[in-house]
Amino acid sequence: MNAFSLLEQLSAEHTLDASQWEALIAANSPELAARAAEMACAVRHEIYGNRVFIRGLIEFTSYCRNDCYYCGLRRSNRNAQRYRLTEEQILSCCEVGWELGFRTFVLQGGEDPWFTDEKICALVREIKRRYPECAVTLSIGEKEESSYRAYREAGADRYLLRHETADDCHYRRLHPEELSLSHRLACLQTLKQLGFQTGAGFMVGSPGQTPATLAKDMLFLQKLQPDMVGIGPFLPHHDTPFAKEAPGSGALTCYLLSLVRLMLPRVLLPATTALGTLLTDGRERGMLSGANVVMPNLSPSDVREKYLLYDNKLHSGDEAAESVRHLRESMAAIGYEVVVDRGDRL
Repeated sequence: MNAFSLLEQLSAEHTLDASQWEALIAANSPELAARAAEMACAVRHEIYGNRVFIRGLIEFTSYCRNDCYYCGLRRSNRNAQRYRLTEEQILSCCEVGWELGFRTFVLQGGEDPWFTDEKICALVREIKRRYPECAVTLSIGEKEESSYRAYREAGADRYLLRHETADDCHYRRLHPEELSLSHRLACLQTLKQLGFQTGAGFMVGSPGQTPATLAKDMLFLQKLQPDMVGIGPFLPHHDTPFAKEAPGSGALTCYLLSLVRLMLPRVLLPATTALGTLLTDGRERGMLSGANVVMPNLSPSDVREKYLLYDNKLHSGDEAAESVRHLRESMAAIGYEVVVDRGDRL
């Protein structure tokens, strides 16, 4: 079966086997990617129209206990600029975001033990008390089931935990020994069982990645059926073991966005900051490949440069209001409308 036929099968059945996934990924070409994007946008338009959902990203701590080889916030990076936002600062970010029309706040940070379950739960409860109509998303890494349950009971709606790779050998290439793929995948299953809208995802072009490892990622997503999928290109950071590795491909990232849309038609699919960093029109190209979410940064402007997962991270320097205005204009230029909506999976 040729690649175009595999695209048609994926669109019709939303599933492929391992060999088919590997063949479809390996066959990537400009012509195939263009057809995949056309099909993905048609599927997304049928479900969501031309709506783009915005999430207010608040990067509240740059401390992390982990030492992942690709991440600029890894604990052994002595040059990383560390900070923690206070509860008052975080709530101020939410206030600004609410006035601008944000109805989802994403609290993202390293795995920082200073932010205990009690502190996270108190923060979630206060955000939900002030803005009962909003959705709160957490992206704070691997926790025990008791922690996830506490966050859910406090009112957290969504949880993002990118699995990064579903291949154990590849996982070992990217992470130190104390971390395990089996635990990360178990966390994702727990999050789903607890009723979170759950997000997974992976880097494109990370060291050691092949069409075969990407096929395993797609099979994992196919089985998990997440509500959200975050895909962005691998981008090196100068203070990590992968400093001299080549960045991932923007074109391949966009192609995989299209394939995810065809596999999971209703998924919430961001055009990520990493894609916008790699390509000057990355967010727009992501949208034209089937994405339907963007995540402007609501963090205080003086800490945005400190949350440096990879080099040259995109941040406009604009205040939040100006950033949203530019975003609305750039999306309107390609025929999309940024909406004030929680954007729950339909």
